[in-house]
Amino acid sequence: MNIILGSQSPRRRELMAGLDIPFTSVTIDADETYPPHLQAGDIPFYISRAKARAYAGRLGCDDLLITSDTIVWLNGTMLGKPHDAEDAARMLRMLAGNTHQVYTAVSFTWHRPAPDDTSVPLLPDIPLLRTDTLVDVTDVTFGSLSDEDISHYVKRYSPLDKAGAYGVQEWIGYVGVTSMAGSYFNVMGFPVCRVYDYLRDHRLI
Repeated sequence: MNIILGSQSPRRRELMAGLDIPFTSVTIDADETYPPHLQAGDIPFYISRAKARAYAGRLGCDDLLITSDTIVWLNGTMLGKPHDAEDAARMLRMLAGNTHQVYTAVSFTWHRPAPDDTSVPLLPDIPLLRTDTLVDVTDVTFGSLSDEDISHYVKRYSPLDKAGAYGVQEWIGYVGVTSMAGSYFNVMGFPVCRVYDYLRDHRLI
């Protein structure tokens, strides 16, 4: 299969490259709004499939598209990408001293004849394409963060492109994260072990 990673995230591209699987990457312009009733992992599930749908018409018969989305979930509230530095600082103050969840959904889409089993998930309106979506979750606990810590991180690292306004692989992760339950790479935005298992188990690599 020709594997296509539909992501503009340098972190996802780096993690995918670490699997030693040949792939190309594309940027997908998709509507990332979601129905307001969705909660927790259902949000990235919906968005990762919306990204797949936005690109699906360009897939060839030997192409496999991988799309993904990550959110931070804190006490029933979704923290997406901050609007500006002030919003980033606000999110980090919320995360300090608390445990939150990081949810990442990964969708795999490719051409496959529709089977007789109607339970196999198909993309709406594109019946010759199959899509499967997995969702991974990691619990992340932050210790206390001073205003000086938050200001330093926001000014130096400008985390405006990161869900929850932080990158665990950056300085804030070194000094702020006290414990984690689940995949570290999921917190970075791409659960590479589960991606690899899916590709291997479905004989796509």
